Amino acid sequence: MRKLLLLPLALFVLIQVACNKDEVPVQLTPPRLIIDVQDQYETPPSKVSVFFRVEDEDGNPVAGLAAENFTIYEQGRNDDAPRLISEDEAERIIGDNDQVFDYRVLLLLDLSGSVINNDLEQLKAAAREFVIDVMQADESSSTKVGVWGFDGANHLLPIMDFTNNPVALQEAINNINPLMSQDSSTDLFGAIIKGTELAQSAIQSAELQGFLSGGSVIVFTDGTDQAARFSKDEAYEVVDNANEKINYYTIGLGNEIDSNVLQRLGKNSSVFAEDSENLTESFEDIAQIIHNETNSFYLFEYCTPKRHGSGMNDLIIEVKDTDEYNVERRGEKRTSFDATGFESGCVLY
Repeated sequence: MRKLLLLPLALFVLIQVACNKDEVPVQLTPPRLIIDVQDQYETPPSKVSVFFRVEDEDGNPVAGLAAENFTIYEQGRNDDAPRLISEDEAERIIGDNDQVFDYRVLLLLDLSGSVINNDLEQLKAAAREFVIDVMQADESSSTKVGVWGFDGANHLLPIMDFTNNPVALQEAINNINPLMSQDSSTDLFGAIIKGTELAQSAIQSAELQGFLSGGSVIVFTDGTDQAARFSKDEAYEVVDNANEKINYYTIGLGNEIDSNVLQRLGKNSSVFAEDSENLTESFEDIAQIIHNETNSFYLFEYCTPKRHGSGMNDLIIEVKDTDEYNVERRGEKRTSFDATGFESGCVLY
């Protein structure tokens, strides 16, 4: 009897030890992936295109998926249940999302007197690395980065308009010099307000051209708002009421910043560097977040075997991968498409 009583205790200890390990967290239920469809369309003779975002159950973007991570099921009027569509029946690819997607990253750099006189070269080095990390040196990317500065004046300082050319961006950052700033004060809240206007205008312009769009505003500063042209409540209101497709990030340097204000303005994430030697790392942290975000959008296309006369068909896309702990996670999305007029001859790029 004593041995039987000790068994539950031993099992409890084993479970506790497993829970305390850092390598693999205990999962009570299988982790999920979520597919959020942004757009969908059909192209003759029989191509189906679905543009979607993948995130985990905590809302974190899932980047780097390939065609082999996805499985297709269809259910038409002659199918009693969803039917697996093999690659022999339906060629499929993950297409370049720059066909349908436009993502704008607006980098706002504090060029007030304290930065110009003490940390300009370190800031330029960090900003250059930021561009490389966000764009991954891929000029065909749907991501476009623009750089503006701000000081105490009631306007932004143009450095480089939105572009997907990382070389041009790095050259423009290299050309930042003390003569660009004529006001040593800091108009932080004004920069947030004006930067939001730029980001919203860029998104609206992309959408008028037929693109799905989104963006991020990243603000670097080493201090607090000194110009007092606008109040912090005005800046908060702009951030809170901005286009929901815009994410906000802040990077603070040194011990003169107000971390509470920067966290409020950087509603998606904020990072802080104690000194300029750690500045590049802070920029890299935000760059990785943005890179994952922009690369969690996928244009998935395949040639369906359904033909004219089958009408509306259900489409089930299943996604599967493993997380950082090598734990498998899955998700699926059910949508539908109209096969009216579909015939053979579909070819993907």
